[in-house]
Amino acid sequence: MKATLGTILRVFYQPWIRGSEHIPASGPAILASNHLAVIDSFFLPLMIPREVVFLGKQDYFTGTGIKGRLVAAFMRGVGTIPVDRAGGKASEAALQTGLRRLREGGLFGIYPEGTRSPDGRLYRGKTGVARLALESGAPVVPVAMIGTNIAQPIGKRIPKMHRIGVVVGRPLDFSRYRGLENDRFVLRAITDEIMYELMRLSGQEYVDVYAATMKNRIAAAKKEAGRKDAGRGEPPTVTATSPVGAPGGRPVPPHVVPEPEPETTAAPPTA
Repeated sequence: MKATLGTILRVFYQPWIRGSEHIPASGPAILASNHLAVIDSFFLPLMIPREVVFLGKQDYFTGTGIKGRLVAAFMRGVGTIPVDRAGGKASEAALQTGLRRLREGGLFGIYPEGTRSPDGRLYRGKTGVARLALESGAPVVPVAMIGTNIAQPIGKRIPKMHRIGVVVGRPLDFSRYRGLENDRFVLRAITDEIMYELMRLSGQEYVDVYAATMKNRIAAAKKEAGRKDAGRGEPPTVTATSPVGAPGGRPVPPHVVPEPEPETTAAPPTA
């Protein structure tokens, strides 16, 4: 599956990767990525030699008909593990899944934002990634997906042809905080450091709001717009949330989105 899909994606999307040498050749590591589109979970696993596992919502695995079965097969083929995101125990279940994977010496992928960005900006990270790093002792490798939101905007099922890239940063070591996994201030500081690296690598603007919160605001505004339109009033607009500098109060680095280089291509797919 990986070899076949990798070949197809390389032909049609000409993906590039930079910094793949920062991914450990062996041993556990957490790949913390920004999240712009569903296909983020396709391209990263297919572009690195090592197997990496991501969590995916259970809906991807329960579809009916030919299309549903194809989606489920694709998700399993790229190493996605289904997880029920409903209920208060969902986050703990996801954490335990990640810990098991890391204790086995594997790579575990996680999206600190918790959901896809609604507008291409980088949103506040959830602290689960920090807790996972402290409890496992594994390094965190920041990964920036480039262009996947252009290839597959929210609401678009089939990606259009657009070159996609991946930028991998240097591993982040948080062993100095070992034993402080229950300290919420430490967890927030670690998460902010990870998000800062993602902002620096991706060139995205940072917004100090959770992506899920922004999605709820957009949905509420659309609902209200429908009411206003039905009453022939002026539809409301969604109030934009302004960037607030960088995570943790750091200064914003120059935002330069990396350009692909001809010699920097995806690693040969492996079975």
